[in-house]
Amino acid sequence: MTNEQDDSDIPDKTEADRGPTVLRISLGSRLRRLREACGISREDAGEHIRGSHAKISRLELGRTRFRERDLLDLLKLYGVDDPEKLAVYLDLMKKANDPGWWQPFNDLLPSWFETYIGLEQAATTIRTYEAQFIPGLLQTEAYARAVIKLGYDDDTERRVGMRMRRQEILSRATAPTLWAVVDENALRRPVGGYPVLRGQIEHLIAVSERPNVKIQVLPYEVGGHPAAGGSFSILRFPEPELPDMVYMEQLTTSHYLEKKHEVEVYMTVMNKLSVIAPTPGESRDFLRRVLGDLPEK
Repeated sequence: MTNEQDDSDIPDKTEADRGPTVLRISLGSRLRRLREACGISREDAGEHIRGSHAKISRLELGRTRFRERDLLDLLKLYGVDDPEKLAVYLDLMKKANDPGWWQPFNDLLPSWFETYIGLEQAATTIRTYEAQFIPGLLQTEAYARAVIKLGYDDDTERRVGMRMRRQEILSRATAPTLWAVVDENALRRPVGGYPVLRGQIEHLIAVSERPNVKIQVLPYEVGGHPAAGGSFSILRFPEPELPDMVYMEQLTTSHYLEKKHEVEVYMTVMNKLSVIAPTPGESRDFLRRVLGDLPEK
């Protein structure tokens, strides 16, 4: 270990629960700190592993898998030579390279959404505003099927299965807190027909009773609001090297915002929505009223 390195850059063995996407980001961040502490440029580090500065950048950002040879060469360059510490790094690398549960669905996933699923699996808090549809983590199977059919003509059942699999994070032992603000518009649009919508709203009422799920409805009566630009989610992670992240999805791509001043803008908007919307308890009553307004078929 170099004099500049401290134990905070040694991976914690408990990090393995976080999932491969976040583990790659975590390992990459630690390598960047080690490199910077040693005063080594990306160019020099890249040459040391027979690569380029761009490869070092991808590794440090967690955008690509690690090779054992590259990791060991970098750790040697950065002065990490204690066998126990090397073993912990290698163990983290192996777990970071493991396929996620979504691997069988890779043929259905654009790369930008695969990244989001990995981040979603590792988040401790997910705050989301949805203007048009019920958030994916709260959709019933029938509602999800109807939504998916709006955009895809193939592999509908596999896509539905993947969405249901994503929802398992809400019932696991280390479940994140999901705080969703749903526009009334999403509650009134009969996606899949009124029986499907009724089942969906009944599900929202039931799931809102969970201690880790908060649902607020943004009713028409509030008029204009600060999230008029569209839907977005904010993810928070336990790892100090992972900042809060804003995710926005479009038809063919997505945007991730990580810069502090950008995230703060969206956090401010989300906080304002949470204040002007009825409380979770009041929103549950609102959902019951909407349910009573819907036709049976």
